[in-house]
Amino acid sequence: MGNILTRLAGAPLRFLIGMLWEIQSFTLLSARTIANLFTRPIYFREIILQMDRIGIGSLTIVVLTGFFTGAVLAIQSEGALRQYGAVGVTGRLVAMTLIRELGPVLSALMLAGRIGAGIASELGSMVVSEQISAMRALGTDPIRRLVAPRTVAMIIMLPLLTILCDAVGMMGGWVIASYKLLISSSQFWADAMNTLERADAVGTLVKPVVFGFIISMTGCYIGLRTSGGTEGVGKSTTQAVVSSSILVITADFFLNNLLIYFAPMLNR
Repeated sequence: MGNILTRLAGAPLRFLIGMLWEIQSFTLLSARTIANLFTRPIYFREIILQMDRIGIGSLTIVVLTGFFTGAVLAIQSEGALRQYGAVGVTGRLVAMTLIRELGPVLSALMLAGRIGAGIASELGSMVVSEQISAMRALGTDPIRRLVAPRTVAMIIMLPLLTILCDAVGMMGGWVIASYKLLISSSQFWADAMNTLERADAVGTLVKPVVFGFIISMTGCYIGLRTSGGTEGVGKSTTQAVVSSSILVITADFFLNNLLIYFAPMLNR
């Protein structure tokens, strides 16, 4: 009984030590990746290939997500706004909610599920098949060759995909506002444009950059730590999606607080 209680008492300490070790390893990998971006060689071909995979390959899912998110926002806002006779400001509500929050976050979550899982699976397969060890034996740095190009591609493409998601989402909201809520197009777009501020534009570009870094680094980190054969690859894939999604939502909370704090300076 005493041994059991001792093990139970030591579990929180082991968990804390393990968590600190994971944070340290993740930080070191991130630092090495950033350092490799400013030194040669830089694998431009690999960056272009990853940009094509991330950007062009994710167009459909981002467009569908943005359009139906904007449409749902317009539909759901009708019930609340009609009580106060303010259905005419649907454009303002859709623009604020989509561009400030849902556009960046939903785009990041979609890519966390599609690209983050793919990165972890690809790198995990290379680890268990000893391709990573072979690269090191040949003098090639796996972080420079595999991690850095994926990180650069994600940081570049996610903001572009977020802008597309915002634009298509506004179109979805406009379709519902025009044909279901009977709001004139001029009123919808005027309200949408007038409610947006400079801080909103900064936020919709800064957030995807941070989210892209988180998704790519999480997928690479978990993929490079894969063990246990094909079963381990499956576990790493699931863990990458869950971890990157949680980190994206957590980062969004802190970024929102920062943007609210700096909004008065940004809107001058």
